[in-house]
Amino acid sequence: MALRLGDIAPDFEQDSSEGRIRFHEWLGDGWGVLFSHPADYTPVCTTELGLTAKLKDEFARRGVKAIALSVDGVESHHGWIRDINETQSTTVNFPILADGDRKVSQLYDMIHPNASETLTVRSLFIIDPKKKVRLIITYPASTGRNFNEILRVIDSLQLTDSHSVATPGNWQHGDDVVIVPSLKDEAVIREKFPKGYTAVRPYLRLTPQPDKA
Repeated sequence: MALRLGDIAPDFEQDSSEGRIRFHEWLGDGWGVLFSHPADYTPVCTTELGLTAKLKDEFARRGVKAIALSVDGVESHHGWIRDINETQSTTVNFPILADGDRKVSQLYDMIHPNASETLTVRSLFIIDPKKKVRLIITYPASTGRNFNEILRVIDSLQLTDSHSVATPGNWQHGDDVVIVPSLKDEAVIREKFPKGYTAVRPYLRLTPQPDKA
């Protein structure tokens, strides 16, 4: 069965460009981003891996580890990494899983027969510290991923896990947020949101981002 939001991300053991990976052990108690690529030496994916490497500090600031996957082998990965480093002016600083037996691809439903019987689709999973899947996005092969959006979603998830809020459409870090409809006690609301709120409608209450100075 396909993975759904809230499911526990399947654990696995697989080779990678940085040695053998035991996934849950490798994740530890932090967040993770697992994203797949159809094959090594593909142009769009080369740019994506370069972007991911350049965003290392942004991921680290959020307590997030990145790990990529391709169905090619470790030696192929090492050659591809050299190309990525050279063409994208960066240094790949995260592992790329070598999923030649499609074990991880099958666990995460990355093989879509109508797209390809053998190559993985370009899926991305955000996994929280409890090993739960919090986001799933699958892109077409021709469209590169928007990593600013990935960071935005991580910011939203981490904020909403800590406060009784949701983030509105096009929200960016620092923007107003929405008080969740289930929170109705005015005394509790005043305590949680001392900056106050604006009730556009009884169910649509906007408040400044709680953790913003």
